[in-house]
Amino acid sequence: MISALLQQPLEGQAVQCRLCAHYCRIENGKTGICRVRLNRDGCLYSLNYDRVVTTHSDPIEKKPLYHFLPGTLSFSLAAMGCNFRCRFCQNHAISQVDPSRGPLGEPIPPQDLVQAALDAGCRSIAYTYTEPTVFFELMLETAKLAHSRGLKNAMITNGYISPDGLALIAPWMDAANVDLKAGSDDFYREQCGGRLQPVLDTITAMHEAGIRLEVTTLLIPGMNTDEAQLDRVVAFLYDLDARIPWHVSRYHPQYHMHLPPTETRVVEAALEKAREAGLRYLYAGNVGEAEWSNTRCPDCGVVLISRRGYSARAAGIENGRCRACGNEITGVWK
Repeated sequence: MISALLQQPLEGQAVQCRLCAHYCRIENGKTGICRVRLNRDGCLYSLNYDRVVTTHSDPIEKKPLYHFLPGTLSFSLAAMGCNFRCRFCQNHAISQVDPSRGPLGEPIPPQDLVQAALDAGCRSIAYTYTEPTVFFELMLETAKLAHSRGLKNAMITNGYISPDGLALIAPWMDAANVDLKAGSDDFYREQCGGRLQPVLDTITAMHEAGIRLEVTTLLIPGMNTDEAQLDRVVAFLYDLDARIPWHVSRYHPQYHMHLPPTETRVVEAALEKAREAGLRYLYAGNVGEAEWSNTRCPDCGVVLISRRGYSARAAGIENGRCRACGNEITGVWK
């Protein structure tokens, strides 16, 4: 264990964790909501620092990041834990853990993770699978080393990091995909154990910090697919920056949620409505349709990046512009 960042001592050996938007007050001998930050005698410790539960070299498109180094590999890693309790979590075996059973994962120091990424021919490191906010110390040290070795960093996150936490990591983070799970605070409270506004604040702050940003929404039938919620999500993204790529994914039953899978037409209808509202880059996840996988120039409509599965061919972009009409295309291309 190492001493955790962003902690504030309170009376009676209690500690406030200031890493995420829960701002947990943690009594001596207890952990916060994430279950991986422990108060021991008035000092907060990280239980998952250097305890890596998985590493893998993934196509960057799998994150999904479609406007960030397309066609390259990203060294993906995670430690245990999460600050949400999503009933539909697809990685619950490593995110929803009981630390009393001992820490999961193998001790791998940041320098070894960076070297593994380089050895695998990756262009970036992605902090993903669980919630990277809760393995913040590992992510921060690894990200700094990655930059020093010429690698970029990407954070795949639920967006529930505190402003203080984001301020520390932002200088080292090149890209992020944020799950905007719904347009309803009730959904966040009832299905995830969080609130909507801190996520919106994080998305806004990441955009202002110059992090290359993409957003994903998993559509769950009858839960977040109503017109009012979708309109709120689209309006928020449009008002912030209509060029932010929005990935709309199809739900399949997971963990504690056993609703029928989302119909493809629901995903496509949400994307069509977003296109009519003015969002420029729109994608479907878990549907297998090329129409919503390829990147097209929002001005002339030519295909810029063609995708099949997780493979990508960026034949229509040159120096960050559409080859056909010269329009500047949002993204990091080299």
